Amino acid sequence: MKKELIFLGPPACGKGTQTTMLAEYLKFPHIDTGSLLRAEISANTEAGKEAKLYIDEGHLVPVELVARIIKNRLSQEDCKNGYILDGYPRSMEQANALTKMNAEINGDEKVDFRAIYFDIDTEMLVERIVNRRSCLKCGEIYNLMYKSPKQDGICDKCGEKLTQRKDDTREIAQERFDTYFHETAPLIDYYTNMGVLRKIDANGDIKEVWERLLKVVND
Repeated sequence: MKKELIFLGPPACGKGTQTTMLAEYLKFPHIDTGSLLRAEISANTEAGKEAKLYIDEGHLVPVELVARIIKNRLSQEDCKNGYILDGYPRSMEQANALTKMNAEINGDEKVDFRAIYFDIDTEMLVERIVNRRSCLKCGEIYNLMYKSPKQDGICDKCGEKLTQRKDDTREIAQERFDTYFHETAPLIDYYTNMGVLRKIDANGDIKEVWERLLKVVND
C-alpha cells in the first residue's frame, strides 16, 4: 500500500534529521518544500519564474502556486509507492490543498496517510537552539548538547571555525515557537479528527527518537 507521510513539529525539534534518515530507510523521496521551490526557480520552470517574481518583490509565494508545484512533484514516478513531505502543510489552507491534491493523484487507490507530530518540551527546544553551531564552509551542523565537535569551536569535517546564528537566541526562539504553535494547533486538530495523526516523543537523542519514529511508521 502506498504510504504518504507528513511531519509536524516546531523549529529545532529534530524532524529534519529524522525525515532524512527515514527517506533513506524507506527508499522514499524526501520532499523538502523549501528546496523544491528553490529548485524550480533554479531550473527556470514556468512555475519557478512565477514564484521568483513574488519573491523578488518581497511577497510570499501564493498558496495556489505552491500547491501546484507540490502536486506536480507528488505526481512523479518516484512517489508512486510513497513520499515523505517536510515543511508542508503549515496552515489550514495548505492542509486542505494537500488533501485535495492527494485525492486527485491517488484516485481510488488505497493509501496509508499519516501526519506525524514531534511532541517536545519547549525548554528543551530552546536549549537545542542556543547550543546550535554551524560551519559556513561545508554546511555541517553541530549541537553542543548532542553532537559536539571533537575540538571545541572547530568543524570536524573541514577544520573551519564554527559559528552561531544571530537569531539563535532565547528571545527569538521563543517568538518562533509562539508563532508556530499558534499556526499549527489547528492542524493537529484537523489530522486528529481525520484519524491520521500520530505523536512521538521527540525528547532525547537522535537514536532514541529514531526508534520511536520507526514504531509509529511501521505499526
